[in-house]
Amino acid sequence: MKGDKKVDLQALKDMANKLRIDSIVATNASKSGHPTSCASMAEIMSVLFFHTMKYKVSAPRDPSADRFILSKGHAAPILYAAWAEAGLFPVEELKQLRLLSSDLEGHPTPRLSFVDVGTGSLGQGLAVAAGMAYVGKYFDQAPYRVYCLVGDGEAAEGSVWEALHFASHYKLDNLVVIFDINRLGQSEPTSLQHQMDVYDARVKSFGFHSLVVDGHDVSELVKAFDEAATVSGKPTAVLAKTYKGKGFPNIEDKDNWHGKALGADGEKIIKHLQSQIKNASLSLKPAAPVAQAPQVHIGDITLSSPPAYKLGELVATRLAYGTGLKKIADTNMRVIAMDGDTKNSTFSDKLRAAYPERYVECFIAEQTLVGAATGAACRDRAVVFASTFAAFFTRTFDQIRMGAISQSNINLAGSHCGVSIGEDGPSQMGLEDLALFRAVPTATVFYPSDAVSTERAVELAANTRGVCYLRTSRPNTPVIYPNDAVFKVGEAKVVRESGKDSVLLVGAGVTLHEALAAAALLQQDGIEARVLDPFTIKPLDEAAVVRHARAVGGRVVVVEDHYQAGGIGEAVLSALALERNVVVQQLCVREVPRSGAPQALLDKYGISAPHIVAAAKKILTV
Repeated sequence: MKGDKKVDLQALKDMANKLRIDSIVATNASKSGHPTSCASMAEIMSVLFFHTMKYKVSAPRDPSADRFILSKGHAAPILYAAWAEAGLFPVEELKQLRLLSSDLEGHPTPRLSFVDVGTGSLGQGLAVAAGMAYVGKYFDQAPYRVYCLVGDGEAAEGSVWEALHFASHYKLDNLVVIFDINRLGQSEPTSLQHQMDVYDARVKSFGFHSLVVDGHDVSELVKAFDEAATVSGKPTAVLAKTYKGKGFPNIEDKDNWHGKALGADGEKIIKHLQSQIKNASLSLKPAAPVAQAPQVHIGDITLSSPPAYKLGELVATRLAYGTGLKKIADTNMRVIAMDGDTKNSTFSDKLRAAYPERYVECFIAEQTLVGAATGAACRDRAVVFASTFAAFFTRTFDQIRMGAISQSNINLAGSHCGVSIGEDGPSQMGLEDLALFRAVPTATVFYPSDAVSTERAVELAANTRGVCYLRTSRPNTPVIYPNDAVFKVGEAKVVRESGKDSVLLVGAGVTLHEALAAAALLQQDGIEARVLDPFTIKPLDEAAVVRHARAVGGRVVVVEDHYQAGGIGEAVLSALALERNVVVQQLCVREVPRSGAPQALLDKYGISAPHIVAAAKKILTV
């Protein structure tokens, strides 16, 4: 901005009140929303969007522009108002807030061109912002900055403090987190209320440059954000003391106004706010980005060399995952790996060994692992693979479902699935992960059964939009596919068949090999079995399931190293739901398992070859 500093400050004050008015108008039109939560951050938004941040209104997701993440997504109306006042769309359209026909939803989603990720499930925005800042500092090496506004209520979430640790550890001095400390939560005051000294001590202990400010003083905010831009070697936290409903007479700092439109009171408050504005025709424009981020290409990713295994060779699919990951990293400099201190078990360390600068250690903080991965993938700046044990993705389900809402393209690899991991016991066994990822609408679920198919699954995932999940196993299993085998998403493979097959066996991972062993045993008893490898559990190759079920006379046995609910068996049953004269027997883990040797556990929980043989013989008598 140009001109006298005093005039500029008044303009920012006026803009803050315009944003308050816009928020009231929008929430009154929808008869719902959070105007008081918007009011507490009006000056912050005014200074950020019309003084501090550098961006293009014509290209909201320009890779060179500063990023803003509204972690307290319920304050969406003021975010929409800021972009409208900046000129992206008419202010009048704010009255379409929360309408089915409008993309101005109750909480922000990337249906809007100026929103990078969906927010509103509280406690997640900072990890996303940290992932963005990591890419900006270490990969793009560009001057754009990342701003994340966190509510004081959501600061009770442990994921916020995980992300603070991540940002500090990696010295993300291009990241600014703003705490909107307005004292009031949804149903009662927050635990710390306005204890600014406690917030200050906590963020400093996490290694942040901390600035305590009056969040309604534009002069203090301007100085704080300007100072943050000069800080080197550590991120900055701006701790803004604010008041919920600021500027709303008889409502400011009062409880029981969370998530309520102001209704009839709104018109009176609008008039009051209008009286505070010195220049009603105010028009402020943002500054443009200072430099171009590098152009990147993240499509058409291929393995640097085809799989190179011998048929029958024993290789764990988790090991092949690491090999495939390193191979796609060979061919594209924007492939990165993230892990939660399990890299020597998931074998993401294969990428780390080859390209240490493209490996990001997230430590044992899986929510930040997935959140930062989501941020790193934003604006198509990187192809991200995040790995840990399959079991530990269950604690990140909220981040995963928000990744789907965010239209994110992240790849998650879960190793050590099922009882086949053996002696470590049930706490380490991923037995719910297929159900989790099958429930995610944008997910593609890969479950490769040998080293060749695993490498190809990695390659396919890198080129597949949405959330991709790769399920890998701990035990060594035989290579069953030739190195030149072609795999496609949603296309199953028949790995054993004859013209006399009378039962279809469906397995994946370790249970595919148990199914093959069972087929050999059945043959000794004069029973021919067809064996199907789904390869992707979602989308399941339903046409192949139906076709082969019909070919064997409608007798199907599904065997999986997973609990019954949400697993392969239920996917197969859905595919066959409209088929007459089909009987499906499900073999799966039906109780909480215990420690033991892998093969002994497969047998104890009914998913080993002898149990498959018994199930096949039984179903043939039905």
